[in-house]
Amino acid sequence: MPYSSTDDLPPPLQVRLPLHAQEIYVAAFNNAFAEYQNRAPDEQETTAHRVAWAAVKKQYRKQGENWVAKPPK
Repeated sequence: MPYSSTDDLPPPLQVRLPLHAQEIYVAAFNNAFAEYQNRAPDEQETTAHRVAWAAVKKQYRKQGENWVAKPPK
């Protein structure tokens, strides 16, 4: 199910991801969820989560329990 805002993310994501990363996650998830609407519901949601994490990982990396911005190239 698409997220209407970062407030709808599961609590672990709200705690461990910075706000900007949460916004990236929500935008990527919602976009992928709409894009893969022709798939089975479980597959659609799983794919959307994978796309969202891939988008976050382009700009953030995990450091310990939390995620931090990657240094600019």
